[in-house]
Amino acid sequence: MPRRSRAGAWLWGGLLLACTPADEQPTTGASSSSSDASSDASGTTGEGTGTGTAGSSGSSADATDSTGPTSSTGDDTGASSSGDAESSGSTGGDDGLGMLSGECGLIDAMELQSPEPFTFLNAIDFRRVGFDYDQLTPEGQAVFDAGNLGGSSLHSEVISFEVLARCEGASLLATEAEIQYVDPMGTKTDLRVEIDGLPVGVSVTRAVGFPPDDPYTPMQASTLLGGKLDDILASTANVAPGDAWVKQILHVIAYADMHAQSILEAYAALPPETTADTILLITVTHGNDAFVY
Repeated sequence: MPRRSRAGAWLWGGLLLACTPADEQPTTGASSSSSDASSDASGTTGEGTGTGTAGSSGSSADATDSTGPTSSTGDDTGASSSGDAESSGSTGGDDGLGMLSGECGLIDAMELQSPEPFTFLNAIDFRRVGFDYDQLTPEGQAVFDAGNLGGSSLHSEVISFEVLARCEGASLLATEAEIQYVDPMGTKTDLRVEIDGLPVGVSVTRAVGFPPDDPYTPMQASTLLGGKLDDILASTANVAPGDAWVKQILHVIAYADMHAQSILEAYAALPPETTADTILLITVTHGNDAFVY
């Protein structure tokens, strides 16, 4: 499915566009969040798939995340780094953990208040650094310190917030355990953030297989997306009125470009009732990214 910018243009070369830091964007709000869940850990939203270059792709049903009725989301996939260590553009570097590139600063009130689905694609390159707590934003550190409700998805949720904070000016409203629900045992999401003055739910998932470099097929991506998007609809219906959001973002952290392409292909084939009222954000990781998976 094509990706639309704020100006309405269709964007296909997301990874080749430079990404501008949130503080240089004219209109962005304050917080971001996401949720991961693997098939081994019960949770609301699991981690999804992304697109990658032929160099590094992941596949296997074990890598898809399933969500359970009683816990939010967790990711238990194995670690592996993705190819294409050199990503174009820059917003990271000295300003935070990893260098960001691709579609950045495009999510605002227009997308958040529209009933239409939107897709965006960007990348983060950790180079040789890997994970460094001291390079996180203060709210990213708060997400890390709070932990999650199970699984191995904490690092991916932290990276999701970092991408949303630095790209979209997101600010943190509530961590996973702080969001209130009508049914505390029901489906949940990972983060509640503010973007462009509006509350947004964030569900995070990882797109990676085992072995990580095996082909990641559109069928695997479809399975992951279908479960995650169903969970998003369920958690939106379950959230307490005081913590309600205007829309949810499904943030897929993808092992490689191939994974992202499979995600986009699978997403385009899903029925409108499944993709309704959701923004799909895919972030491909590069460099020393094993800690994410």
